[in-house]
Amino acid sequence: MESFDDIYLDLSKQPGKCRLAESGLGWKPSGGQTFTLDKSEMITAQWSRAARGYELKVIARNQGVIQLDGFRQDDFDTVQKCFKVWYAVELVHKEHALRGWNWGKTEMGRNELTFNVRNQPAFEIPYTEISNTNLAGKNEVAVEFSLPADGEETGTNGHLGGARSKGRKMGGAVDQLTEMRFYIPGTETRKGRKKDQEDGADEEDEGEEEDANAANVFYETLMDKAEIGEVAGDTFATFLDILHLTPRGRFDIDLYEKSFRLRGKTYDYKISYDNAKRFFVLPKPDDVHSLLCIGLDPPLRQGQTRYPFIVMQFKRDEEVNIELNMTDDALQTKYAGKLQPRYEAPIGTVIARIFHGLTGKKLFQPSPLFVSHHQQSGVKCSIKANEGHLYCLDRAFLFVPKPATYISFENVAVITMSRVGGAVSASRTFDITVALRNGAGEHQFSNINREEQNPLEEFFKAKGLKTKNEMDEDSRMMAAALSADPDLAR
Repeated sequence: MESFDDIYLDLSKQPGKCRLAESGLGWKPSGGQTFTLDKSEMITAQWSRAARGYELKVIARNQGVIQLDGFRQDDFDTVQKCFKVWYAVELVHKEHALRGWNWGKTEMGRNELTFNVRNQPAFEIPYTEISNTNLAGKNEVAVEFSLPADGEETGTNGHLGGARSKGRKMGGAVDQLTEMRFYIPGTETRKGRKKDQEDGADEEDEGEEEDANAANVFYETLMDKAEIGEVAGDTFATFLDILHLTPRGRFDIDLYEKSFRLRGKTYDYKISYDNAKRFFVLPKPDDVHSLLCIGLDPPLRQGQTRYPFIVMQFKRDEEVNIELNMTDDALQTKYAGKLQPRYEAPIGTVIARIFHGLTGKKLFQPSPLFVSHHQQSGVKCSIKANEGHLYCLDRAFLFVPKPATYISFENVAVITMSRVGGAVSASRTFDITVALRNGAGEHQFSNINREEQNPLEEFFKAKGLKTKNEMDEDSRMMAAALSADPDLAR
């Protein structure tokens, strides 16, 4: 047995002891669980200079890329001998490109994407760390990396950082790379599908070759290699061409066991159910549409833009008839009472119910205590120049679609109702300013119809929210001014 101290596994925060034995290798941190890798799992091994000294990188059959960093230069001969004699695996010494060039050639291996500069790797990205990829332009591909939901959610031991946390390795670091973009110009020749060979050997022609956009080829290959979307297994249900107000566009929705996927013409998103924190079913005040809002943490990212909410819009009278792609056994054991084998109802209701069944999370609806002047659940208003609707829920306010704003009643210090400006429209509309506790800022909802004042005031009172009505003060001052001048009073 050979033992090495101060070795870091998969970018872990804390070091551990690495041991090589005839049966395989192991890594044990102080106060954590042991990681082991059987010798039958090992395919290839690589030795290279890394952040904390020298890194031993092992490609395993089932566990993908395993990185062990912190070896000394003198350890190479010992490690190489162990791998050759015990594991029958050659330890390859690989030099990284240190030129600092940002152009090179990508190579997609079995477990990772390698960026080579002059046939030397500049960096490697394990596919497990890639959460999504999008065509950001005609020749540009954006690659997004997995983010931990919070600082602790980085593996079996939070204090260890990224150790044993495939897909969240980098979460243990102070700073984390979240997105990388590749500019890939030109076209690439690729073979089409082969013809059916049932008619004999004459049809053995190679598939027709076609020129395709190089960025598209890279994108499709990476989607396939990183198993984005497909990793979730078979789709339980698919809904085509669903209108989304945030992010704007039409997306196909694929629902899997542990995640769902939005497929658009330009962008694809894969979202874990763990990241979907809240679901809201909201009737739109036009009596025609309904909204399904999904609160995400961490938010969905599209370049520099973050979307903390997904907002879908459906027609209330658009019915759908769908049968879930799920075995009777799974329905009865895993989702007993949560999902039905078949749904026939308005499409928005069906999608919401399936989400509820798969995630087990509650579907929030507007509070029955609030009914607007027009017998609706939402009130039309604006945040700055963006028009939308404010919904009063049992424990929070929600403004949709853009910018989607969620305000919990627990965080509300005071609500001020005021009339802005001296124009004629000021008498028809008013504003609400929601000040948050502990000086955390405020939210202003403007251009609310004056008829909604009483229903809103009654709701605030029912919920015990502190309110301040500046409009009544203005009205009293106006009445006092009128009564002081007999001519005006008439």
